[in-house]
Amino acid sequence: MASALIIRAAAAGDAAAIAGIYGPYVASSAVSFETEPPTAGEMAARIDGSGGLYPWLVAHNEDDGVVLGFAYAAQFRPRHAYRFAVETGAYVAVDLVGHGIGRLLYASLVATLEAQDFTQAIASIALPNDRSIDMHEAAGFRRAGVYRSVGYKHGQWRDVGLWQRDLATASNPPPEPKRFADVGVIRDN
Repeated sequence: MASALIIRAAAAGDAAAIAGIYGPYVASSAVSFETEPPTAGEMAARIDGSGGLYPWLVAHNEDDGVVLGFAYAAQFRPRHAYRFAVETGAYVAVDLVGHGIGRLLYASLVATLEAQDFTQAIASIALPNDRSIDMHEAAGFRRAGVYRSVGYKHGQWRDVGLWQRDLATASNPPPEPKRFADVGVIRDN
């Protein structure tokens, strides 16, 4: 990768590239518990479904604009009291895993979530997955627990590890989270 890596907000036009990156994880691994790779239309709906509150980020080369990975935050749970916490995830093109793209995406995602005043980030990691654990721990996440045998994929039961990271200070009362559409991408550089 000779050109600079750009991290920016994902747009509907990125949905096909995002689906292309995510699809192999769905189809050939237990990293995702989805069983059918989502289409570009489904990914566009997920980005749009964030309602301007939750960030979706992409990383691409400055020279050619090819999307190399993505990271996102989503509603942690639907009940109102959970609105200060988010669930996070990141995926990088399979042939680029281990080049630091996921870590850069996660650094920007975490900085953005902090600026939005979310208080907790939760990551669910299908186990085993040392690379994902390493990436999350490098971003400040710590093991918070394990759901045992909660997913069945590729002929076996899978555990899911929970990693959690403090974001903004949990004041009393907490400020309402700011919309991603108002904060924008914060780069942790």
